[in-house]
Amino acid sequence: MTSSTSTTSSTTSFTSGQINVTGLGNGTDFSTLIDGLITAESATKKRFESWKQEWELKIEGLQYLNKKLLALKTTLGSIDTVNEFLTKSVTSTSDSVSATATSDALEGSHTVIVGQLAQNDILTTGSGLSTLTSVVTSNATNLTFSYAGQSYTISNIGAGSTLTSLVNYINNNSATKDKVRATTLFDGTSYHLQLYGMDQGAGNQVIVSNTGSLVFGAASFQNTQQAQSALIKVDGYPQGSGNWISRDTNSVEDVIPGVSLTLKEANSNASIKIGITTNTDAIKENVKTFVDAVNEVRTALQALTKVSNSSGTATGSIMTGNYGVQIIGTQLKDVITDLGLGFNIYNAATGTGDYYSALSQIGISTDADESSSTYGKLILNEEDLDTALSKDAEGVAKLFSADYEGGTDSANFSYLSRINGTTKAGSYGVQIITSAAGISSATINGQPAGIDGWKVTALSGDAAGMVIQVDNHTPNSTFTGNVNLRQGKAGQMVDKLKDLTNTTNGPISILEDNYGEIIDSIDDKIARETQRLTTMKARLKAQYARLDSLLNTLTNTQSQLSSVINQLSKS
Repeated sequence: MTSSTSTTSSTTSFTSGQINVTGLGNGTDFSTLIDGLITAESATKKRFESWKQEWELKIEGLQYLNKKLLALKTTLGSIDTVNEFLTKSVTSTSDSVSATATSDALEGSHTVIVGQLAQNDILTTGSGLSTLTSVVTSNATNLTFSYAGQSYTISNIGAGSTLTSLVNYINNNSATKDKVRATTLFDGTSYHLQLYGMDQGAGNQVIVSNTGSLVFGAASFQNTQQAQSALIKVDGYPQGSGNWISRDTNSVEDVIPGVSLTLKEANSNASIKIGITTNTDAIKENVKTFVDAVNEVRTALQALTKVSNSSGTATGSIMTGNYGVQIIGTQLKDVITDLGLGFNIYNAATGTGDYYSALSQIGISTDADESSSTYGKLILNEEDLDTALSKDAEGVAKLFSADYEGGTDSANFSYLSRINGTTKAGSYGVQIITSAAGISSATINGQPAGIDGWKVTALSGDAAGMVIQVDNHTPNSTFTGNVNLRQGKAGQMVDKLKDLTNTTNGPISILEDNYGEIIDSIDDKIARETQRLTTMKARLKAQYARLDSLLNTLTNTQSQLSSVINQLSKS
């Protein structure tokens, strides 16, 4: 009988000491089987990963919203004061006088006559030098002069100094460089030293009294331009040909309220008309900017919270129903719909209050038509806005941009001041009781106020830091009324946006931190699941590897037995 030969299946791969299962002698693929089992066991991990992705999308949504809020804050921050929002246009009938106006300028016309321009003093040496490198002194020396009546000495001008080095030495002198400036004038043959008084005005003369050993003697300095003040008449004042308003500059800001004049040419016989009007077109553009900027944020909120309906199934967006986002939307909406802070509804019977105190009065509303493409956004009725502007353009501008503008409804006391960052805009009830000795007691919004002479200061609450001046000193009297500290919608919105986007305690920052902590917790769960699946896969590989080894052994035994049986059948 022939001995049997051991055989091994060619389709089996097993390495002793390692876990490497690719199949069995009978064709079974255990690697695929193990992968299938692990996939089935990975459902929890996949659920965690999907959950994490949802929270990451929420954070992305918050960051997107925060970016939109910051952009809105920047836009509104450029129009949150009356001077930025309310544009006054100025015209001049002559190029010899130009003018600009702030929001404080009153509409009207003014007459300006320029009798003389302001100019600075200029001294020029009569004698000159052939080159800029010519030596101006052979010995160390000083230069003494007076400017605006004050005497100055530039000491230690070095021996051998050239004209150029003298100019530099004068201009670098810390005591005089803001008073007098030196330069040179070339007449085609020689270089002359010049001294300029830095300020315009008749009192700012330069007088050289001692030049020491300089080649230029004091008498050599000639007054080639005389310091003088600007002379003007405004609206016929002052009367008389020899009487003028004098200013030491050609930029005059204090003769017409809110108007800055730039004098360019003098002509005492020319009467120049300065016209001031309110630029309603510019105000209208600012209103549109406000509406468009707010709608940018409303569009972002809608995109984050919208619910779509497909085939009868409602599907929410990533932030649908999010409480934090709802709070942000509600707070911004309240700013739009509420009365302006410190504004009061106009009372036609008494003529008190603000002609415009709400955005709805000037043509701004929220589109409530769900079928409209602008649903939920602000819409502007331009005809209503034009009507409001024609009636009270400044009132429209102040509704948007009043910057803590104070006023009272009482003739007995007036608003004086506030503490920036402490006193809040609003309307505050005031009661002041006087005696023969002065103010005996005072309250603001029912809270005791501080008393200092005829001044009353709020000590607590939103009014803290507000100061009121008592104008009626009648003893044994009780004065009541309201102080209104107005803040426009743009400024109110900017303050609200500062709170919402605060990186420490703002709602977006808090939500981001909370969501980040949730993601960290999910990451821990994913890590534990990953480790569990790794351990499970290793265990399965080991189990099936042992099974594979056992089946391989049985297969070999079967082959040997088959061979023996074949040999026996042939014998």
